[in-house]
Amino acid sequence: MTSTIVVLGIGNLERGDDGAGRVTARLLRHMLAGRAEVYELDGEATAILAKIEDASAVFMIDASRLQAPPGTVHRIDAAQGPLPQSRSDLSSHGFGVAAAIELGRTLARLPSAVIVYAIEGECFEVGAPLSPAVSTATTIVADRIRCEIEEMDASSPPCTRRRR
Repeated sequence: MTSTIVVLGIGNLERGDDGAGRVTARLLRHMLAGRAEVYELDGEATAILAKIEDASAVFMIDASRLQAPPGTVHRIDAAQGPLPQSRSDLSSHGFGVAAAIELGRTLARLPSAVIVYAIEGECFEVGAPLSPAVSTATTIVADRIRCEIEEMDASSPPCTRRRR
């Protein structure tokens, strides 16, 4: 069986910072050049589960509303256990992302590696663009995920991460 790495950019491009996950996925689609399957989703739990159930590793990117400064990046290893209760609003699609992860865990279809990157948003209004801090964070997250995926490949040289 071939190991498959899946990247899911979750969000709504028409709602300001809620599009952060999808913008990051678009950056990664070009950066990963066939090393991972990259998808854009709206955050519905069964659609998420359908994309992750046969993967060896999954990276999910979404906007969050945790009252942290805009552009703050949260990285959670969701394979280790449920998303912490205090982070129930971690994702702007919290129920969909959390439900997909827990359903996958219950059905024993959760990959061994499930990493959630949540980018703290500022504005979720219809028609708004990404805020500057979130736009910057999308490139930071894309670079971090690219490095993590390169480090999973034993034939790749170690990734040189840029510190930000």
